[in-house]
Amino acid sequence: MNLADGSSSTETRENRDDARTLAVLYEISHALSHTRNLKEFYARIHSALENILDAKNFYIALHHRERDSISFPYYEDEKDDMPEEIFNFSETASLTGRVIDAREPMIFYEGDIIEFARKRQLSVIGTVAKIWLGAPLIIKDRVIGAVAIQSFDSADAYGEADLSLLNIVARHIALAMERKDAEEKLKEQQRVLETILESSPVGICLVEDRNFTWVNTQMVRMLGYDTKSDLTNKNAAIIYASAQDYETVGGIIHSQLENKDRADFDYELVRRDGTRFRAHLVIAGADTAGGRDRQRTIVTIADLTQLETAREIRREKERLQGVLEMAGAVCHEINQPLQTLLGYTALFETPEDMPPKAMAQIKAQADRIGNITRRLSRITRYKTVSYPGDATIFDIWGSSSPKES
Repeated sequence: MNLADGSSSTETRENRDDARTLAVLYEISHALSHTRNLKEFYARIHSALENILDAKNFYIALHHRERDSISFPYYEDEKDDMPEEIFNFSETASLTGRVIDAREPMIFYEGDIIEFARKRQLSVIGTVAKIWLGAPLIIKDRVIGAVAIQSFDSADAYGEADLSLLNIVARHIALAMERKDAEEKLKEQQRVLETILESSPVGICLVEDRNFTWVNTQMVRMLGYDTKSDLTNKNAAIIYASAQDYETVGGIIHSQLENKDRADFDYELVRRDGTRFRAHLVIAGADTAGGRDRQRTIVTIADLTQLETAREIRREKERLQGVLEMAGAVCHEINQPLQTLLGYTALFETPEDMPPKAMAQIKAQADRIGNITRRLSRITRYKTVSYPGDATIFDIWGSSSPKES
């Protein structure tokens, strides 16, 4: 019976029997295993308590001893809004603090609350209740907070039996918090691990009995499929060109795992569209107790053609960088004597000093050298050409932009 039907709390206590109390405790235990998170669990506890207690004003407080504060993951109150995290907690007139320090359930009446604040010369946080009940939340002998209910209407709203019941509820809450916290930490670790696996540049998969049970996105891309479901729960035979290849690789894996608990080799695999590529496979974590047909392994696959392309691009950049540095030095060294040569031609002012045809040849060759240096300064890629004598030389004209400066 929910107190929303108008029954008084005193009547509820008188009518409450052990069966109803056990039903509420069962509901709380059930919620421990059937709620997705702590927030949902707290709401279920609150709802269950309202069947046997005046729990309109109910809160859960967590104590952060290292920063001397409390916060409220769950808070329902008729008079006051949920407070922000309260700092300098040890300096406040807090009933929650008294329960935490005492490590046991406590009950306070309005006069007790006012007298407590007066003695400490501190102001009371929130509206003063007619009666207040609190019980500590204890995990592994460490008090992490408290749970409380209060009534602003009547000092007779609760009794000692209600305090005992609240203490039992507090134990369930502490147990749930410990379990849920462990579950959430585990889920967070799993999310971090999956993020790492998803960001890997190589394909990673979990294989059980030679069937894919999990694959990362790179594995899907590398094999040319659209979604993970295209590979999940499929037999690993789909990545081999033939049944013979499938059996051959199975033999290699079985042999290497038996000898060194790790298989590491190259093999040709096939993509969805039938194209083949050379791959490097590493298989570890096998459980070979049941033979080759009972394996659970982590497999990584690297596309060697992609790796070789990446290496070639890196080598190309390194070669180009070397050419650019050499070209810069050549341009610098040639331009200085070239300018000197052109300056000396200006001394030959008349045909008697030098024939016009010879002068034209000198200027033409000087211009040619200048064009070469300009080309060298505009190199954008590495390209070579064949040269007599089975030699290969750098192609200045094919490796630079022809645009004139």
